[in-house]
Amino acid sequence: MTTQIDGIDDLKSRIGKQIGFSEWHTITPAQVQLFADATGDHQWIHLDEERAKAGPFGMTIAHGYLTLSLAPMLMSEAFVIGGDVKMGVNYGANKLRFTAPVPVGSRVRMGATLQAVEEFTGGAQYIVELIFEIEDSERPACVAECIYRVYT
Repeated sequence: MTTQIDGIDDLKSRIGKQIGFSEWHTITPAQVQLFADATGDHQWIHLDEERAKAGPFGMTIAHGYLTLSLAPMLMSEAFVIGGDVKMGVNYGANKLRFTAPVPVGSRVRMGATLQAVEEFTGGAQYIVELIFEIEDSERPACVAECIYRVYT
């Protein structure tokens, strides 16, 4: 269920709190192929099922940056900032770790915890910890401390 955040003041009231989870999404071979084509990263651990069986993970895995690139879609499922906010943009990342491989065919979801909000003229910047979970795995696939800006 998507968390509705009613503007910057409501966002500020949620610092230190979990602000939502996305739905579960299956990482498909077609999606991995499209990402490889878009980025030029055609490494065999992502695309060659037979060769990957003998590799370090025993199967094909999604690109780490493919997992991270799901953030905009998954964030919109986890939370939406409305109210006085007209638009938002990616601003960067402070920390990023790919902590476990994502097997092709597995399901992932993302949880978001708000860490900080700082207002500026015309909007606010916020930092959110995004944790990308793999279904039935103890370790997350990715932990990212990302920075976003919203404008009023």
